[in-house]
Order: sequence, then structure tokens, then C-alpha cells
Amino acid sequence: MGCCTGRCSLICLCALQLLSALERQIFDFLGFQWAPILGNFLHIIVVILGLFGTIQYRPRYIVVYTVWTALWVTWNVFIICFYLEVGGLSKDTDLMTFNISVHRSWWREHGPGCVRRVLPPSAHGAMDDYTYVSVTGCIVDFQYLEVIHSAIQILLSLVGFVYACYVISIFMEEEDTCRNK
Repeated sequence: MGCCTGRCSLICLCALQLLSALERQIFDFLGFQWAPILGNFLHIIVVILGLFGTIQYRPRYIVVYTVWTALWVTWNVFIICFYLEVGGLSKDTDLMTFNISVHRSWWREHGPGCVRRVLPPSAHGAMDDYTYVSVTGCIVDFQYLEVIHSAIQILLSLVGFVYACYVISIFMEEEDTCRNK
């Protein structure tokens, strides 16, 4: 068995997906983005399940991973539409925090090159409102960083879907040949 088999490639891809999801999870925690935190948590669990299924030759676990990748692509397309404000969605709503806080993406104030200045709140503004924070000089706006994160997740998931389907077919083919002997 060579190192460049579909199984080995799927294992490496799952490991890469785990690293990418953990990185995204950290920044979502920093921004108190509860909906993406929950999604990332489920994604991490299912990727670990897919990794386990690939290592242990368990095609049913890989099928769960395959179905999840389709759902994960859908979620990330929604995230892209949310941050690009497609179809009536607005990145300035509290949708990602389940409407329980006014937090936004961590990248909004801490993106590459961003200079953050706290301004005195206006007389009619609330103290916990983010309108008194001024951010200037960002190299890349935060919504594009979020879109890039989601696009990377989509790319990894689509490649993972293809490899998972291939590995499932290989496992089923091996199972059929074992039964025929």
C-alpha cells in the first residue's frame, strides 16, 4: 500500500480540516460568535469521526463525514452570504451571537494592519455599544477575512467529499471481495 492512496490522502485532509477548524474556532471564541462556535464544534467532532473511520476501515463513519461535508459547505455558503450581505442579510445584526450580545467578528477590530481607537461614547449611545470604537487602516476588511475562512472550509470540504466517496467505494469493494472468497 503506497503513501499516496486515497485513504492516506483522506487522513491528511482530515488532519488539515481539523487544524483549519480549530484555528477558526479560536477566533470565533475571541469574538463571542456563538453560532459559528457551535457549528465548528460539530464540524470538529464529525471530522474526528471521519478520521477514525478512515483509520479503522469503518465506511459508515466515513458516510457520516460525507453527509456532514455537504451540510458544512451549505453553512459556509451562508456565512459568505451573511458577511457579503447577500439576500437581505446584514453583517451588522446579532445573528451570529444568537441575539444575546453585541459582539461581532474578532477580525472587525483586530484584522491585519487595523488601528483601534476607543472614542468617548455619545450622550445617546450605550456603554456596551461598539459604536465608540474606531478602526482604521485595515489592510483587509473583516468581512473579507471571514469570507476567506469560509472559502477555505468549502474547498477542504469539497475535496474531502470526493476523497471520502472514493475511500468508501474502495472499502466496500474490499468488503465484497472478502465475502466472495
